[in-house]
Amino acid sequence: MITSPTVDARHGAVRGAVTGGVLTFKGIPYAAPPVGSNRFRPPQPVEPWAGTRDATNFGPTAPKAPYAPPLDALIYEVDIPGDDYLNLNVYTPDVSARLPVMVWIHGGAFVNGSSSAYNPTAFARDGVVAVTINYRLGIDGFLYHPGNANRGLLDQIAALEWVRDNITAFGGDPDQVTVFGESAGAMSVGVLLKMPKAAGLFQRAILQSGTADHAISPASAELVKARFAAHLGTDDFAAIPINELVVAQQEVRGEAMAKPDPLLWGEVAKTMLALCPVIDGDTVPGAYFNSDVDILIGSNAEEFRLYLVPLGVMDHITDEILTTNLVRYGLDPAEAQAVYEGSSGEKMAQALTDWHFRIPAIRLAETAKTAYMYEFAWQPGTFGGKLGACHAAELPFVFDNLADNSFATLLGTDLPQHLADAVHSAWVSFATTGNPGWFRYDTGNRSTMRFDIDSEVVLDPRPAERTLWEGIR
Repeated sequence: MITSPTVDARHGAVRGAVTGGVLTFKGIPYAAPPVGSNRFRPPQPVEPWAGTRDATNFGPTAPKAPYAPPLDALIYEVDIPGDDYLNLNVYTPDVSARLPVMVWIHGGAFVNGSSSAYNPTAFARDGVVAVTINYRLGIDGFLYHPGNANRGLLDQIAALEWVRDNITAFGGDPDQVTVFGESAGAMSVGVLLKMPKAAGLFQRAILQSGTADHAISPASAELVKARFAAHLGTDDFAAIPINELVVAQQEVRGEAMAKPDPLLWGEVAKTMLALCPVIDGDTVPGAYFNSDVDILIGSNAEEFRLYLVPLGVMDHITDEILTTNLVRYGLDPAEAQAVYEGSSGEKMAQALTDWHFRIPAIRLAETAKTAYMYEFAWQPGTFGGKLGACHAAELPFVFDNLADNSFATLLGTDLPQHLADAVHSAWVSFATTGNPGWFRYDTGNRSTMRFDIDSEVVLDPRPAERTLWEGIR
């Protein structure tokens, strides 16, 4: 039995480990450390190494501050110090095979998250070579500089190029790559579909709770940069120690959320993402869209409750607060009030779920040549049953790792395994065959798989909410 598998990758040999029949190779660099002269530059090539590199432990993670309370207690996070954090992890059942490949891009609002917070062992168990990647976050990855934008996205492309050039040695098929991500990871996938440099690096894409709609213009990005400069007292960001920058990232985002004035923030007044991809006309041209990629896309039924219920504010949202937010996002308050149901807090949660997640997913599905739509609707019993199918609730089901309790504080411990079987197998089926197991989405039927205790295909779910947003962005 192999206990220390070794693979000859392009930049040198790596030695991994075997756990439960799955071969793992962790912390493999796909680009040079983004420090010193490489900081604020596009990803630079890896220096080859002599001998065999140990790949049995996770590598460093991108610098970041903790999640703001109460999310810091609800979302699992990993922080491993070190400069060589442009690395990835490979999970494979057989290095001698030629299997479908799935590349995971983590979420975290472009300022948090890491590849090592996710365990894709179940994908390898089910015949897929799974890859999880790190990329630059926050100011280092996404602060706008004309002619040097979207460095975090360029990192992702460098990782996909590594997959193209190396994955055969790990048992993967470079011509059958599915890129998938959640939240900021899904938003990254949406923007990768608009980047010519990413063309040909993946054939399928899964977008969980995010599209390219939260990418901003250079004008808004310049406003954000000015806010950071004012906050830090300098525009020489390279001179600020990284531990101060990551704190500033959270503080400035808090300023945008506390005072979402478009004159100060531009589009960020709505998106609430101070650091994010920019449609710069170069790395992301704007008009380009790779419609040849098949997509599986969807959202959770009550996404925005994650940002209202744990804070204890949803029951305290007044009609005045609701009306202010409906107007801010372009809705006629009377029309919206007639469509959405429940208390003012419940209506606001659903309206913001639609604007941030559900409606952009529908619009992208309508654009793609081949698209499959889903909605995750299972509701946990935590927070008195008020949390609903909130943002990130689908993650342990996608990865089929209910037993590791990473989401226990958020979702509880009584998670239905049969639902994980359904969701996870759909993701594997899509990556393997291009079909998750239900009809394609089109404007004639709007076929949507609703994942719940009893999962079923629904035709055109909540049409009144969908039509309410027509013409509004």
